[in-house]
Amino acid sequence: MKEIKVNATKSEIEEFKKSPLWYDILKELNSWKRGFNQEMEAIVDDAATSNPSTASVLLHMGDINGRQKAVDYMIGIPDMFLSLLEDEKDGRDKTN
Repeated sequence: MKEIKVNATKSEIEEFKKSPLWYDILKELNSWKRGFNQEMEAIVDDAATSNPSTASVLLHMGDINGRQKAVDYMIGIPDMFLSLLEDEKDGRDKTN
């Protein structure tokens, strides 16, 4: 697995997290999640009229779950970068 190299500084990432751009991105991603939840809630009603197989319903639910997890991952990227920078700093401190 390739190691992730963060080029931004801790302060740049912290400022980005406070920026209107990040706020807009979060608003959009959370909108996606609400849409996924609405899609999940509609599965039962859709099943009543279209009579899908159990496998089809489970695959659809798994697909929605995967999309939600991908959005959660994207939302967490700045914090993950901060954590990587902190781990990198701790590693340098231990070798000095």
